[in-house]
Amino acid sequence: MDKITLLARIVTALEVDMEVLRRAAQTAYEAATAEENIAENKYDTLGLEASYLATGQARRTAEIRQALLTYQQLLLRDYDPARGVQVSNLVTLEDEQGEQRLLFLGPEAAGLKIGEGDGLVTVITPRSPLGQQLLGKKVDDEVGLGTQVFYVIDVA
Repeated sequence: MDKITLLARIVTALEVDMEVLRRAAQTAYEAATAEENIAENKYDTLGLEASYLATGQARRTAEIRQALLTYQQLLLRDYDPARGVQVSNLVTLEDEQGEQRLLFLGPEAAGLKIGEGDGLVTVITPRSPLGQQLLGKKVDDEVGLGTQVFYVIDVA
């Protein structure tokens, strides 16, 4: 998968996630403010629980909105061997058993998975342990995560 297509798919996934969360937050807000959910005694906490849920979902929606804006403004850079791996690089890692995984070093949205099968790309950020190790690495360099060792076999 080329990086332009990958970026477009990341933006689309974030837009979908944001809309789903926006609707969920609206539903939770409506439940929190509904007249039938007004507490009748100190043990009746349905309205309070719904308000906590609405607050959390609104916060998560704001995080996704920020990630979406960041990706919409992201300039994709080609891999520069002199600088090594940087944000916006697509990295192929291989473990000691020969299994490969594709990682996109992005500014936000860690854990987002795009594609499927051999084309599955996982978004990581420089704030993650693996992302920190990848920064500045070059093809054929080694990175470790716990007891696992990976080799950088390709960077785009």
